[in-house]
Amino acid sequence: MAAAPPPSAWQQTSRWLREEVCIAPLVPVLHPSPVRMKGLGLFTLLGHPLFWWVWAVGLPQPYENLPLRIFTASLGLLLISSRVSSDPASRLAGQVFSAVFWFELPFLFSWLFLCNGGNGVWLASVSAMILIYYFATDWRIATVGLAMGGLLARILFEWFGPAVPPMSTELFLTNAAVLGFCVSMGLLLGISSANLRREHLAHTLTTMGIMAHELRTPLATMSLIGDALRGEAVECGAQSARRLEQLGVRMHALVRNMNHQIDTQIANARLMRLPGHTEAIDAADIVKETVSGYPYRSTRERDCVRVEVLQDFRFKCSQSLFAQVIDNLIKNSLRSLAAAGTGTRLGDLLIEVSAQGSRGRIVVTDRGVGIDAQLQPRIFEPFFSTNLGTGHGLGLAFCQRVVQGGNGSIRVRSEPGHGAVFTIEMPVLA
Repeated sequence: MAAAPPPSAWQQTSRWLREEVCIAPLVPVLHPSPVRMKGLGLFTLLGHPLFWWVWAVGLPQPYENLPLRIFTASLGLLLISSRVSSDPASRLAGQVFSAVFWFELPFLFSWLFLCNGGNGVWLASVSAMILIYYFATDWRIATVGLAMGGLLARILFEWFGPAVPPMSTELFLTNAAVLGFCVSMGLLLGISSANLRREHLAHTLTTMGIMAHELRTPLATMSLIGDALRGEAVECGAQSARRLEQLGVRMHALVRNMNHQIDTQIANARLMRLPGHTEAIDAADIVKETVSGYPYRSTRERDCVRVEVLQDFRFKCSQSLFAQVIDNLIKNSLRSLAAAGTGTRLGDLLIEVSAQGSRGRIVVTDRGVGIDAQLQPRIFEPFFSTNLGTGHGLGLAFCQRVVQGGNGSIRVRSEPGHGAVFTIEMPVLA
């Protein structure tokens, strides 16, 4: 069979753009920490009144606006507030940070730049603002924010701005060249920084995978010891033989469970480099096979899982990776049921397979402890876990990447104390 031709330059560029623009997760606050958030809030609160004094009194410029400066400074209180600064990686903190920085950087600076006729002071100020904006937030947010902030400032300037002599052609071209250079450098640094962050994450995940793989050697030794125990049981008395047989069986069960955990960690370690190949998958078959092969800790745990196939469907995805998705959801549900402490019953973990029109659905429902509403928007983020004791926060991020790789979606609905419902939707093959 002839080898597939290498991808063209256009295909490579399209794949890169899709990865950078559409697939890579947005990071509204770069390098988030409570100290950083409070520091930026404090600088906003104190900096704007200070710069009003500099440009209105110390080194007067044609235009300044004290009420606008005071309003912008007050936005710094939002960043300093404990609800935002205590968890700067949260969805709320990202939204507040993005709104505050959009107003005080691209909008406010563009407004003051236009009101001051694009003079040298404000050309330098806007140039610094552009680089700061790209340094503080995701390059996609910064790019869209600059365009929207500049456009809105221009519209409001035409309606409400002071009378300012129009820029000369030479001044306009000079400003355009300097600002264009700043935007291009901001884009370059923003994209390269995002790539570097993902490479660091990929290296970390690879190290985890290697460590998990290395655990197989002592586990193989444990398995041999289990075989030896069962062999020795033949030459002992009935009571000792039964005891040794039980120890051997328990050791083999432990080895199987540990190998299952290693498989999970190795799969999660491929989070940033999931294979792109897909194949036709029967939803009912893959669910049943995964449920049957799961290494339950007890018969009671196995019996609490029920599978209902209302309507089977086929979809395209990586079979091995999608099986790991179902495996991860089962593991999380069983852990939630155990944390509830009420004992498991038949149907406490229900997996339903159904289809409607062009969308197939796999729904995993448990009666466990549930997930707090404030945490639900973050559970698919890498390294975020609701289980602070043992969770590494990669399982659901892995699930989302695999499902999205098959052009599907995954979402959660939950209420504390009333379990959780994870819904996977995939496009049905005709």
